[in-house]
This record gives sequence, C-alpha cells and structure tokens, in this order.
Amino acid sequence: MSAIRTALVPVADVFALRHAVLRPGLPAGAAAFPEDAAPGTFHVAAYDERGAVRGCVTFLPEPLPGTGEPAYRFRGMAGDPAVRGLGYGVAVLRAGLAEAARRGAGLVWCNGRTGARGFYERHGFEARGEEFTVEGVGPHLVFTIKLAPSAGEGAGDGSVTGSP
Repeated sequence: MSAIRTALVPVADVFALRHAVLRPGLPAGAAAFPEDAAPGTFHVAAYDERGAVRGCVTFLPEPLPGTGEPAYRFRGMAGDPAVRGLGYGVAVLRAGLAEAARRGAGLVWCNGRTGARGFYERHGFEARGEEFTVEGVGPHLVFTIKLAPSAGEGAGDGSVTGSP
C-alpha cells in the first residue's frame, strides 16, 4: 500500500465518517461536537487512492483534566470499518500529533475506549487514572502522550518523546 494522504480539512469533510462509526443509529447531531468550530480546533482526514475519507480525527486545545496543564485533546477518531487495520487511523493520529506540535502542544490527551488501549500504547500513549464510563458509549480511560518541542509554527515533525 502506498503512503496514505492526510490533510487538514473542514469538519464537514469528516462528519459523515464520524457519525457512521462513532454514533451509528443516532441522529446526526449526536456526532457534532461543541468544539468543532472553536478557535484552535482542527480536523484531519485520511484518504484512500480514490479520494474517499477513510479515517478522521479532531484536535482542540484543552487542558489535561485535573491538572490544568496546557494540552491538546483529540476526539472523534474514526476509521472506516471496511479498511480497518490498513493504517488510516495511524495516519490521522500521526498527522494530528504533528500539527498539534507545530501549534506548540507539548502534551496531547484523549478519552479513549478501553478496548483501544493496545492501539494507544503501541503509539506511545500512557493510560492515566481509573476507567470511567461514557454514557451510551462504554468504558474509557484517559490516554496521554508528550510531544517533542517544535521549532515553531509550521516546523517540526511532531515526533513523540515517550510516555509522560
């Protein structure tokens, strides 16, 4: 498989996949996040060779809960089930981490499904705190990762420094 193309996109470009994967059977509004249009929020899409969106994620500036430490949070990460395991999720995650680093983030976190723990840990994240339940979604953990300092806006590779 060739390299997966990713891009920063408007939320409209990722909304259908987010809704289909993360909120199936619910009204479309259930997949809308209050932060979708907030300052600093960005959305990443991964495309197949035909230009179809196969992976997506949304990043937003939000301090790490309980610490107030400046950070970026990501949510709404979804991969098309038809291509699961082919790298689209990894592609949007890496592109999002790189963009967050370019924007000055030193820490990124998410509320991730407990069942995805292996995925997050394989990519350098560490689980923090106790498991909790997101109503209607299921058990989750907070996952964090520290990012290498970026050389400034638009520079740097967003490389990971390891677990916090």
